[in-house]
Amino acid sequence: MLLHVLPALVVGAGLGFFGGLFGIGGGIIAVPLFVIGYGMAQPMAQGTALVLMVPNLLVGWWRYNQRHPVPARQALTIGVISMAATWGVAHFANALNPAVLKVVFSVFLLGVALRMLARRKDAAESRPKIDPRYLPLVGVAGGSSMGLLGVGGGLVATPLITGLFGQKQTVAQSLSLALVAPSSVVALAVYAGAGQVDWKIGLPMAASGLLTVSAGVSLAHRLPEKQMRTAFAAMLLLTALWLLVSPLVMARLR
Repeated sequence: MLLHVLPALVVGAGLGFFGGLFGIGGGIIAVPLFVIGYGMAQPMAQGTALVLMVPNLLVGWWRYNQRHPVPARQALTIGVISMAATWGVAHFANALNPAVLKVVFSVFLLGVALRMLARRKDAAESRPKIDPRYLPLVGVAGGSSMGLLGVGGGLVATPLITGLFGQKQTVAQSLSLALVAPSSVVALAVYAGAGQVDWKIGLPMAASGLLTVSAGVSLAHRLPEKQMRTAFAAMLLLTALWLLVSPLVMARLR
């Protein structure tokens, strides 16, 4: 039991730190880890990742909101929209073939990473392309991603908020957490109801991740914004390639 819990505690601490650093819940790393390292099916991996993501996202939201407060009305609107989208799409995701869901997950990460790496203009110099009144509609895209993939609400919302609404990276991450944090709770409820959660692995990771989220958030506000965006995109790209290539590697090893 100890040998089973200790690795989960170490991994959870690392995921909590990176989740705080990039304004996400750590699921984009946890899901492929569960699929490849623990041999979980894609829906189970996504559901288990949500166990550690929920507390990480809630703490990250609180810490980011201290530095970049989101107006209560705006946070409520974007949160309600994202939760509604998450609820509907999560039920659809649990009915999909796991292999199809895995490919969708991989392609999604690859697309987001390439889009971010292709951006040459610094976010601080960008100008809003869409009226800020429509910002809550980002909750539809972010919430749908949370429901379908169990992750990705912040990965979708953050680039949209920086690229279309002209917000700085750290401000965008604070806004995206306002929609992702409540959506993650809804997604976890749906996946748990479908029996797609391994609590014995998820809970230890969630506990240790809570200890390191604040350190990641603090570092995020000390790093240069351009390097932050590049590091964020590089992490997504490597994760996507890992997921796409790993089945071929594992087949050869067998």
